[in-house]
Amino acid sequence: MLLQKLDSPLAGDIARAMIDGFNRHYQLFRTESARARHRFETSDWHGQQRGQRERIEFYDLRVRECSRRLEREFKAAEQPMEVWQQVKLLYIGMLVDHRQPELAETFFNSVTTKILHRSYFQNDFIFVRPAISTEYIEPEDPARGATYRAYYPRRDTILAEIRRMVRDFGLRVDFDDFERDTLFVHEALMGLFDHGHLRANFQIQVLSSLFYRNKGAYVVGKVINGFQELPFALPILHAPSGKLVIDALLDGEDELLILFSFARAYFMVDMEIPSAYVQFLRSLMPRKPRAEFYNALGLAKQGKTLFYRDFLSHLRHSTDRFRIAPGIKGMVMLVFDLPSFPFVFKVIKDFYPSQKDTSREQIRGKYLLVKQHDRVGRMADTLEFSEVAFPFDRFEPELVAELQKFAPSQLEISDRDGDGQTELILKHLYIERRMIPLNIYLQEAFDVLRPGIGAPDGALRRAQAQIEHAVVEYGNAIKDLVAANIFPGDMLWKNFGITRHGKVVFYDYDEIEYITDCNFRRVPAPRNEEDEMSGEIWYSVGPKDVFPETFGPFLLGNPRVREVFMQHHADLLDVVFWQSHQARIREGHVYDVFPYEQHKRFRPLPTDAQLAASI
Repeated sequence: MLLQKLDSPLAGDIARAMIDGFNRHYQLFRTESARARHRFETSDWHGQQRGQRERIEFYDLRVRECSRRLEREFKAAEQPMEVWQQVKLLYIGMLVDHRQPELAETFFNSVTTKILHRSYFQNDFIFVRPAISTEYIEPEDPARGATYRAYYPRRDTILAEIRRMVRDFGLRVDFDDFERDTLFVHEALMGLFDHGHLRANFQIQVLSSLFYRNKGAYVVGKVINGFQELPFALPILHAPSGKLVIDALLDGEDELLILFSFARAYFMVDMEIPSAYVQFLRSLMPRKPRAEFYNALGLAKQGKTLFYRDFLSHLRHSTDRFRIAPGIKGMVMLVFDLPSFPFVFKVIKDFYPSQKDTSREQIRGKYLLVKQHDRVGRMADTLEFSEVAFPFDRFEPELVAELQKFAPSQLEISDRDGDGQTELILKHLYIERRMIPLNIYLQEAFDVLRPGIGAPDGALRRAQAQIEHAVVEYGNAIKDLVAANIFPGDMLWKNFGITRHGKVVFYDYDEIEYITDCNFRRVPAPRNEEDEMSGEIWYSVGPKDVFPETFGPFLLGNPRVREVFMQHHADLLDVVFWQSHQARIREGHVYDVFPYEQHKRFRPLPTDAQLAASI
């Protein structure tokens, strides 16, 4: 729809108020991200966790602040739609030289959709499609604020340039042995190239800001040599001495994908031009969607915007139908998926079995806890949506019946837009990356090993290896969660999934608790023979009581699983394991959880367990 004239002073005032609201948001976001450097330098790990948690809340606070201002000063909800069309066009003009235009467009949408009726959620009034290109945006001061730095060493100056590259980040903490660590980096890096030949274009490019998360800071970049482009990251940690060490060289797309996994907390990165960081990161990991890069950088609302655009595009170019997700149905969540789309959709049911003493508000609180917590690579990130409209004819009848039966308060079926197209509208849902449920993954291996199948020896060996890998990773996942002060609650195999990189990730959050809030107990000895023979428990159980020795009967019924579990993770059945970790967390200790394997480390530092044993 075309406008005859942009002549409304009111529209200009509204547009300016909205860009002011976004600029205030991003200034606060960037300031908080920049503080991560000082917290890293001073080993303020609790402050780092607090900063990551609080930064997540910034966006919604600023959106509410801006929408209230528009209502208070301009009676925004009462303005005619012609004014709102002008507001958008004037706002576009304000983004021409902006350095975060895509984020500002999403902020505009967030504010506007709080004010306008859903029938106006179209491109005339909000940014259904982006209006401003993010290509080739230059920093305000390129000499001081370039997105990345490039180094052009000769063969005899590579080590010196690596040392200059690390020093250029200006960390105000001494290294334990800077020459040794950079020599490790040099040797590991040069071993990755064909015959060690350096081509004419040999260069090292690194993003200008360090990536801070948990107790680490990461240099992220790539080496270009002829036709080879090698992504890499250097984790910088604090040694027990308090000085810094370069802990490893992570190389290749797969290792960086694990570092930037959807199951890890967001990075703190000081960026003037986020789209330039995303473009650089995509050159390192081209298989990863842009939405997930914005999420990893802490810009979750932009991630949601891009995800939803990708989802709508996928719907237009696919014909399969939403169905009830394969696997064991949950008692609290109704889960469905679209086979051609690599995500699952989760709706909180309206009612639960008697053994589930919970509520919708409590469940949403658990999901928020996970969003704000350090997920240590073991809890899937979720996208939370409200008032999502789907084409009704893309739903299997069985799924519609399940929604009508278990979540009628969350469901609306109507032709709300009056265009003759029936929509199925879900008032609230979560969306997560799809994984293979661990119980299904194990069952596939059990089926191969079943007597009488006659599988080839190679298939039998792979099935055995699959079981061992799954069980070891399952135990490792629980231990990483414990290190992050999380007790998963329901530890059944069906509540864990396995990613394409073979990592086991937890995804059922309705019973999680902080380790520090639990009461880990031994099962009391039976008082008499009647107690011992009884099928009922003879001791009192409080709401936060946990008895680790009782995990076995629920988890280890299969003898193959039990053998592997007891070999690697028998300590999970011992109350001492849980109580000792709980005590250390209560004392303020923050555990190291590495987003890479131990064998990648240049010289393994003492583990938390070793340090604890030496005290």
